[in-house]
Amino acid sequence: MISKKTYEEFKNKALELYSKAHIVLTEEEKNNIEVSDFGLNDMENVGLQLVVYVNTEKVCAKEMVVLPGQTCPEHIHVDGVDENGNHYDGKEETFRVRYGTCYLYVSGEGNKKDIKGKIPPTDVTVFHEIILHAGEQYTLYPNTWHWFQAGSEGAVISEFSTKSRDESDLFRDQRIKRIPEVGE
Repeated sequence: MISKKTYEEFKNKALELYSKAHIVLTEEEKNNIEVSDFGLNDMENVGLQLVVYVNTEKVCAKEMVVLPGQTCPEHIHVDGVDENGNHYDGKEETFRVRYGTCYLYVSGEGNKKDIKGKIPPTDVTVFHEIILHAGEQYTLYPNTWHWFQAGSEGAVISEFSTKSRDESDLFRDQRIKRIPEVGE
């Protein structure tokens, strides 16, 4: 759980990067930035800040901030069954970097000792490295293990995807809690 003070601190850091990326947000969006520590209380190393523009049954759009050296832990968007018993495919998502550098790691060829990013304090097993700079993008298909990290200047990443069901994401590190908890 993160404190209100930590939430405000990291929300303000995210707002600085949104500004550097020339991302214009409404006051409501600014006030509703999600700040996640993934339940680890180690925001400098593991965390994510984001704004959800839209999330319907068919499409989702988010604006994510990963601060310098911060990592979004290894996870997968799996196929599942919704509350009505209907099958759904795991999330397909395209990341487009708006500012900074994103080190994205996915299933495939790659060696832990050769990556440009730093190994986070969470369990990671995939090391196929894709380096994205501003203006570059990459599409992740459902059921693909992945994790990502910002470079030294941080990163602002637009995500365009099918419906987001963050609560059903599976994380490699069993300590992770995707839905943030903010306390006093």
